[in-house]
Parts: sequence; structure tokens; C-alpha cells
Amino acid sequence: MDISGKVALITGSAKRIGRATAVELAKRGARIAIHYRSSVQEANESLRLIQEAGSTGELFQADLAGPDNIDEMFRKLDRAFGGLDILVNSASIFNSGSPDEATPEQWNAQMDSNARAPFLVAQAAARMMLRRGHGKVVNIVDVAGELIWPGYFAYSVSKAALIAVNRGLAKAYAPSIQVNAIAPGPVLFPEYYSEDQKQSAIERTLLKRAGSPADIVNAVVFLIENDYITGEILHVDGGRHIM
Repeated sequence: MDISGKVALITGSAKRIGRATAVELAKRGARIAIHYRSSVQEANESLRLIQEAGSTGELFQADLAGPDNIDEMFRKLDRAFGGLDILVNSASIFNSGSPDEATPEQWNAQMDSNARAPFLVAQAAARMMLRRGHGKVVNIVDVAGELIWPGYFAYSVSKAALIAVNRGLAKAYAPSIQVNAIAPGPVLFPEYYSEDQKQSAIERTLLKRAGSPADIVNAVVFLIENDYITGEILHVDGGRHIM
């Protein structure tokens, strides 16, 4: 798919990987739907950077844990852009907790944000994409969904569910829509991580260094531009998944 002239929705694009992806796609000529939940100032900064890159964008506020909010976001997106070609499911939450520590509320929050919401967003996006006869969906998953980290148990299970969603959607929407996933390694650490925690994550990679947002964004672009890959998980993690 040629990115230029396409409409792209990036969830969680007010900051971090979502923002970097939105700006790069804007540089390549896409019109950007910027989704955010509560970070309005950051979302406006993303819009400024997109405009600075020579493209256009619109802001869409929505708590994706609520299905009605997703429906309303897509109604507004359809009015603003008249269609959709690309979806990058970047929004997620990342909370620690062992199986013994997990509460029903924490479990539901992780599953709602990291598995159910990406599915419902992809479902609504696919309906718009099928009107055009094509589309690309890229889900941001995690090697935790394959290895299951006991200290991040609910998070890991939610990402395992998203990996299953990714494969299922690839089957369901072929051949018109290609659905793939990226599993990042240590790229942008949580703000609360100590230097010891950061170093520990780095040491669990084969390359013994952190990645950069550009590493993830380049992978997103690759999956969008390649028309013969679907149902894949592309690990951009410095080899962490085989440690």
C-alpha cells in the first residue's frame, strides 16, 4: 500500500510510540486521525507536529474501554475523513501484578484496554476499510503475551489475547485487509522504571541495548507497505523473544 493520501487512525497517538508513528505516516503523506483518552495537551502537540510535517490531522477523544465511545469515535472519523485505510492499535496500559495480587478490577482493566478495545476498534475500522476494498491493521502486542511474565500476569494474558485476536482477524478479513502485529522490546520505558529495571530489561535482549521509537515506526511502515504479509508477529525486540 502506498501511504501517501491514505487515512490512518493511530490509537494512543498523543505520545510515545503512537505519536512517533503518527508523525512518520504524516511525513509520508497520510492524513492522521489522532486518538487520545485524556492527554489533550499532548494530543495537540501531536497535531502540531503532523501539520509541521506537511499533512493534516484531526483529534478524537475516546475512552476505548467503552464500546459506545468507540462507536462515536468512528462516526466522527467517518464524517471528518469519509473513510479509513490504515489502523495502528497502539493504545494500551501496562501494570504489574502477580497472579496472587491480581484483583478483578485490575484484570478487567488490562483485558478491556489491551484486548477488547483493540478488537472493537479493528472491527469498526474493518467495516470502513471494506467499503474501499482494502486496509491495513497493525496491532502493537508484546513478547509478554508469548512468554507470560508472572510479575505482569494480567498484562501478559491480555497481550496473549491480542495475539489471538490478531491471527483471527487476519483470517476473517483476508484477502481485502492485511492484519499484522509488532512485538516491541525495551524501547520507551515506563516513567516509574529505575535505572536497575531498565538495565535488567536491556540485559534480557541479545543485542544488549535499548531500541528506539524509530525501530518500531520503521516496522509499522514496512507492514503497511508490504502487501503479501498477514497474520504475522514481527518482533522488534533485540532478540528478547528467544532469550
